[in-house]
Amino acid sequence: MEGVREIGAQKEKSYIIYNFTKRIIDILGSLIGLIFLSPILLIISILIKLESKGDLIFSQERIGKDGKSFKMYKFRSMVQNAEELKKKLETQNEMSGPMFKMKEDPRVTRVGKFIRKTSIDELPQLVNVLKGEMSLVGPRPSLPKEVKEFEPWMLKRLEVKPGLTCIWQVSGRNNIDFEDWMKLDIKYVNERSTLYDLKLIFTTVFVLLGDSNAS
Repeated sequence: MEGVREIGAQKEKSYIIYNFTKRIIDILGSLIGLIFLSPILLIISILIKLESKGDLIFSQERIGKDGKSFKMYKFRSMVQNAEELKKKLETQNEMSGPMFKMKEDPRVTRVGKFIRKTSIDELPQLVNVLKGEMSLVGPRPSLPKEVKEFEPWMLKRLEVKPGLTCIWQVSGRNNIDFEDWMKLDIKYVNERSTLYDLKLIFTTVFVLLGDSNAS
């Protein structure tokens, strides 16, 4: 029994160190990202406003760690009434499960197609990371209605903060079905470490150069 307690104590200590290190990386990474990417953020902001009417930033309720909700930020990549139009497109959903994905979504603007392809639309989430609502690495945050349809084993992904990038983000995206996506998230939760996080961060950089699987 003593040996089991010792192993448990060591595991708990390693998680404390990991979580502390992860938060430091998140703060530094999000601050550096916001500073160095500010010219790109400014240019994209101007292009979005010039092309179509509507808010610059799209905010939406998502589910985070331990099931807590928060407002996630993105650059607006769709027309102003995108949520209303979505109801008419439900039958054309190309993603299995409760999530909606459509490669040639007619709601996406011209600027929107570019920032989605390069994942630039996700950059405002660096603010979510700085606030502690998200991490640089973790399962992508889901909508409340999606979480309600999760099978019990899928809820394990809520044990960690949602992330700006994850295994799914660099492993095919729209080419991966819903259940495989969830399995990748659970794999991350079970195997997460500082080295694993850093590897995913550096791999994600290449997505910014253009991902043929993004939409």
